[in-house]
Amino acid sequence: MTPAKRALDVICAALLLILLTPLILGVALWILVRDGRPVLYVSERMKTQDQSFHLWKFRTMTPDRTDRGVSGGDKTSRITRTGAFLRRHRLDELPQLVNILRGDMSFVGPRPPLRRYVEMFPDLYAHVLQSRPGVTGLATLAFHRTEERLLAPCRDADETEAVYCRRCIPRKARLDLIYAARRNVCLDARLMLATVIRRIGLH
Repeated sequence: MTPAKRALDVICAALLLILLTPLILGVALWILVRDGRPVLYVSERMKTQDQSFHLWKFRTMTPDRTDRGVSGGDKTSRITRTGAFLRRHRLDELPQLVNILRGDMSFVGPRPPLRRYVEMFPDLYAHVLQSRPGVTGLATLAFHRTEERLLAPCRDADETEAVYCRRCIPRKARLDLIYAARRNVCLDARLMLATVIRRIGLH
């Protein structure tokens, strides 16, 4: 990560945390009152092939100790009414501002993968994770809705994993590597702006 990219991350994350603190506290209280504890969902993700970190999100599902892999149609019934709203507006990702300040993530980069997928595709992620994982990115903007459409019909965890590994991981990786070859502060700013426009429905 270049000093300019890290500076952009720190400045933007700090400003957003200051501006959005009332919203963050309000969402936390809303989850606590409507759905109870835990308010946060903490997931191990990979920063590099060898380094992991704890990604923070607001909890949007009922807890399940047997949970594994990415979310597909098999997990739809676990999404709470509060969680559905937070996911639709991407408010569940607000706690990741802390991950950015800590240096675990950047605003822009490949989405941080679960350890299981890095271990399943070590050669692929050796290239993808040369970029710091991000909250948004080229693959997120270009492929997220397609990924949701592909995984929605999956009926169990095994089917979800098979579809994700066969149809999602390779396509997202190609987009992540295109970003890596062209990344600069201006491109990051454009992708961040595109994410904001998409999330507030101005497209």
